[in-house]
Amino acid sequence: MLIKVLAAEGDLSSASNVDSASVVRLYNGHSAALVITRKDSGGTTIGSFTLGTLQSIVIEKDFTDTLTAASNGGSVKVVKVAFTIS
Repeated sequence: MLIKVLAAEGDLSSASNVDSASVVRLYNGHSAALVITRKDSGGTTIGSFTLGTLQSIVIEKDFTDTLTAASNGGSVKVVKVAFTIS
């Protein structure tokens, strides 16, 4: 998979719109699976998913949506990436 990085890597130690990204790469470096929640700009939960230990995924969201980790958010690395079709 080819990823074009568009910003500096951060984490989910607090809610983040990840540099107003529409596409985000997430990596869970924690020793346990973590629940990631997506909320709209008003704070309403849109959905959530479990990110497994040492798992990396790319998700799409709206620019103003935020992502949070239920716990250990500092272990979840996030970065804004370009949208590609494969």
